[in-house]
Amino acid sequence: MDVAELRSKIRDIKDFPTEGILFKDITTLLKDAPAFRTVVELLASRYGQERVDVVVGIESRGFIFGGAVAHQLGAGFVPVRKLGKLPGKTIEVEYELEYGRDALAIHEDAVQPGQRVLVVDDLLATGGTMAATLRLIEQLGGQVAGVAFMIELAFLKGRDKLKHHPVHSIIVYE
Repeated sequence: MDVAELRSKIRDIKDFPTEGILFKDITTLLKDAPAFRTVVELLASRYGQERVDVVVGIESRGFIFGGAVAHQLGAGFVPVRKLGKLPGKTIEVEYELEYGRDALAIHEDAVQPGQRVLVVDDLLATGGTMAATLRLIEQLGGQVAGVAFMIELAFLKGRDKLKHHPVHSIIVYE
């Protein structure tokens, strides 16, 4: 399955979650087994020749792809979640959204110093969530092996916030 076919599996929903937003609904792709498998294989194959100790997935759709990619690479999986959702000791980071502030957390023992970490999420928009996640990983001493997305909304220039890290996106909307 090629990128054009994958793109055709993504449904646009106007004015969700707020007016003026064109939401990229990936549930239509996820329910298509060959499309889902292709996305996971494309994300994992990019890093198959590199050492990846841990894959970090960002709540919530990053869990879907991150867990599958970790399995494919033979790596562990670590969730990054909203505040208050992880048991045990965590470290947190606040970051700016287009419409306010938010915060993310990771277990303080989730990534060991020197571990190579691949961070996976479904979509790159403005880059704030991923930049915050990368700060958490670096605070724990992890080395970012790469940052991978199924979708990138290039017109929002989120890649600019990630310029010190290798970014890979499968489907890019200009």
